[in-house]
Amino acid sequence: MRVVVTFQVSRDQQKILEEVLSNVAELVYLQRLPKETWHEAFLKAKVVISAYPDREVEDLNLLKGIELMQIVWAGVDHVPFHLLPKGLKVASNSGAYAEPMAEHVVGMVLALAKRLLPNHLKLAHGIYDRHTLNKEIRGKNLGIVGFGGIGKAVARAFRCFDMKVLAINRSGETDEEVEFIGTLEDLPNVLKESDVLVLSLPLTKRTRNLITRRELRMMKQDAILINVARAHIVNQKDLYEHLRENPQFQAGFDVWWREPFSGGEFSLDYPFFELENFLGSPHNSNIVSGMFLKALRKAAENVRYFLQTGQAKNLVSPNEYEHLQTF
Repeated sequence: MRVVVTFQVSRDQQKILEEVLSNVAELVYLQRLPKETWHEAFLKAKVVISAYPDREVEDLNLLKGIELMQIVWAGVDHVPFHLLPKGLKVASNSGAYAEPMAEHVVGMVLALAKRLLPNHLKLAHGIYDRHTLNKEIRGKNLGIVGFGGIGKAVARAFRCFDMKVLAINRSGETDEEVEFIGTLEDLPNVLKESDVLVLSLPLTKRTRNLITRRELRMMKQDAILINVARAHIVNQKDLYEHLRENPQFQAGFDVWWREPFSGGEFSLDYPFFELENFLGSPHNSNIVSGMFLKALRKAAENVRYFLQTGQAKNLVSPNEYEHLQTF
């Protein structure tokens, strides 16, 4: 059985792929082949491992006959599902980057709750302010919308603060120890009860603009909103206006409505960084040493599982993503 890797791989990445897959499949590295041979390379293949399929494979019709496309990233909203051959299964790499992202969430929550950045900037300008209150999070309610790999890692990371976890996932069921588990139908209650709300769910047609002015107004006036999922889950204009009108409300974003993945430039429609109650990072919550190699191993293990059993984990529904590409 042949597995085609469509992106350029390093020696370390190739080593991991071969450790996991060489005894069950023939590995072909597409970017090392002349383009005139690509058609032949795909003819005998059963699986492709991709990062950005439409950038790596100029003609996606070459994928006809492929049974599984394994994406190396956790999110798949960049995949052009409407251009893929019908019947091609697509698997995300859900949870592959969960641990460092959970640490990033903790860092953002503490930085906002303890007002570290505003106080640092005040001190840098000679202002010694001991009177602005910090926010205590111990024992408070932690809402997690998207209780998959990342959401569960976030819950584990906050256990030392004795926070009560109010979780939302697709099924409304979990084996994790939580105070509450529900589905998106329960979102209003979770919004109202959460002192800290973390967004870690996929961007789909249903979740785009999930959080608008209406939902923000349901939240506590001094709540903290953290987004490590996709920016388009939150309406940009509504968030800016809510932050400006409610200075006790705070938000930390690691994701953006326009990012330079597609060759464009990072930009915002509203001056978020003029607000003291906003904190941003450049979509780097998963960027730690060796993380991509660990994630690639997880993706390769899912491919191995598929080749051995005919089943794959983390399969996504194309209907939820068609025509949704955000970068």
